[in-house]
Amino acid sequence: MRVCAVCGREAQGFYYTHQMRPDRFPTFSLCSNRCLNAGTVIAKRNKGVIDKSDMETRAIKDTRRPFAAILPELGLMPAFHDRSAEEIDRLIEACVDGFAESMKRQALSDDIPF
Repeated sequence: MRVCAVCGREAQGFYYTHQMRPDRFPTFSLCSNRCLNAGTVIAKRNKGVIDKSDMETRAIKDTRRPFAAILPELGLMPAFHDRSAEEIDRLIEACVDGFAESMKRQALSDDIPF
Protein backbone atom coordinates (compact mmCIF):
# COMPACT_ATOMS: atom_id res chain seq x y z
CA MET A 1 0.00 0.00 0.00
CA ARG A 2 1.32 3.43 -0.94
CA VAL A 3 1.08 6.10 1.74
CA CYS A 4 0.33 9.79 1.20
CA ALA A 5 3.56 11.79 1.56
CA VAL A 6 1.71 14.61 3.31
CA CYS A 7 -0.83 13.08 5.70
CA GLY A 8 0.10 9.38 5.87
CA ARG A 9 -3.26 8.05 4.69
CA GLU A 10 -3.53 5.56 1.83
CA ALA A 11 -2.52 7.22 -1.45
CA GLN A 12 -5.28 7.43 -4.05
CA GLY A 13 -3.57 7.96 -7.39
CA PHE A 14 -2.30 11.51 -7.03
CA TYR A 15 1.43 11.97 -7.71
CA TYR A 16 3.91 14.82 -7.61
CA THR A 17 7.41 15.00 -9.10
CA HIS A 18 9.19 18.31 -8.64
CA GLN A 19 9.71 20.15 -11.94
CA MET A 20 8.44 16.98 -13.65
CA ARG A 21 12.03 15.67 -13.41
CA PRO A 22 11.91 12.06 -12.14
CA ASP A 23 15.60 11.74 -13.03
CA ARG A 24 16.45 14.32 -10.32
CA PHE A 25 13.61 14.25 -7.80
CA PRO A 26 11.51 11.56 -6.11
CA THR A 27 7.89 11.01 -7.09
CA PHE A 28 5.50 11.35 -4.18
CA SER A 29 2.19 9.51 -3.84
CA LEU A 30 -0.68 11.51 -2.39
CA CYS A 31 -4.25 10.81 -1.29
CA SER A 32 -6.19 13.83 -2.56
CA ASN A 33 -6.11 17.08 -4.45
CA ARG A 34 -5.79 18.88 -1.11
CA CYS A 35 -2.62 16.92 -0.20
CA LEU A 36 -1.33 17.31 -3.76
CA ASN A 37 -1.62 21.10 -3.46
CA ALA A 38 0.01 21.09 -0.02
CA GLY A 39 2.76 18.72 -1.16
CA THR A 40 3.51 20.93 -4.16
CA VAL A 41 4.01 23.96 -1.90
CA ILE A 42 6.17 21.97 0.54
CA ALA A 43 8.32 20.51 -2.24
CA LYS A 44 8.85 23.91 -3.86
CA ARG A 45 10.01 25.31 -0.52
CA ASN A 46 12.31 22.35 0.15
CA LYS A 47 13.95 21.97 -3.27
CA GLY A 48 11.80 19.04 -4.38
CA VAL A 49 11.59 17.19 -1.09
CA ILE A 50 8.59 16.40 1.09
CA ASP A 51 9.51 15.31 4.62
CA LYS A 52 10.30 11.64 4.98
CA SER A 53 7.63 9.39 6.44
CA ASP A 54 8.20 7.83 9.86
CA MET A 55 8.91 4.51 8.14
CA GLU A 56 11.55 6.05 5.88
CA THR A 57 13.18 7.84 8.80
CA ARG A 58 13.31 4.58 10.79
CA ALA A 59 14.67 2.62 7.81
CA ILE A 60 17.52 5.10 7.36
CA LYS A 61 18.35 4.95 11.06
CA ASP A 62 18.22 1.13 10.99
CA THR A 63 20.66 1.13 8.06
CA ARG A 64 23.41 2.90 10.03
CA ARG A 65 24.57 -0.33 11.71
CA PRO A 66 25.06 -2.36 8.48
CA PHE A 67 26.70 0.70 6.91
CA ALA A 68 29.12 1.00 9.84
CA ALA A 69 29.82 -2.76 9.78
CA ILE A 70 31.22 -2.65 6.24
CA LEU A 71 33.47 0.40 6.78
CA PRO A 72 36.37 -1.41 8.54
CA GLU A 73 36.27 -4.18 5.96
CA LEU A 74 36.78 -1.59 3.22
CA GLY A 75 39.35 0.39 5.21
CA LEU A 76 37.08 3.41 5.35
CA MET A 77 36.50 3.72 9.10
CA PRO A 78 38.98 6.62 9.58
CA ALA A 79 37.12 8.70 6.98
CA PHE A 80 33.78 8.20 8.73
CA HIS A 81 34.86 8.07 12.37
CA ASP A 82 34.02 11.69 13.21
CA ARG A 83 30.96 12.03 10.98
CA SER A 84 27.63 12.89 12.56
CA ALA A 85 24.56 10.67 12.35
CA GLU A 86 22.98 13.29 10.07
CA GLU A 87 25.91 13.08 7.63
CA ILE A 88 25.75 9.28 7.60
CA ASP A 89 22.00 9.47 7.03
CA ARG A 90 22.57 11.76 4.02
CA LEU A 91 24.94 9.18 2.52
CA ILE A 92 22.49 6.35 3.11
CA GLU A 93 19.60 8.35 1.68
CA ALA A 94 21.61 9.30 -1.42
CA CYS A 95 22.46 5.65 -2.05
CA VAL A 96 18.89 4.45 -1.51
CA ASP A 97 17.47 7.22 -3.71
CA GLY A 98 19.98 6.48 -6.48
CA PHE A 99 19.22 2.77 -6.30
CA ALA A 100 15.44 3.35 -6.37
CA GLU A 101 15.65 5.81 -9.26
CA SER A 102 17.77 3.37 -11.29
CA MET A 103 15.26 0.60 -10.66
CA LYS A 104 12.42 2.90 -11.72
CA ARG A 105 14.23 3.93 -14.93
CA GLN A 106 15.00 0.31 -15.77
CA ALA A 107 11.40 -0.74 -15.16
CA LEU A 108 10.16 2.05 -17.44
CA SER A 109 12.61 1.38 -20.26
CA ASP A 110 11.32 0.91 -23.79
CA ASP A 111 12.65 -2.63 -23.93
CA ILE A 112 9.36 -4.49 -23.88
CA PRO A 113 10.10 -8.22 -23.45
CA PHE A 114 7.25 -9.42 -25.69
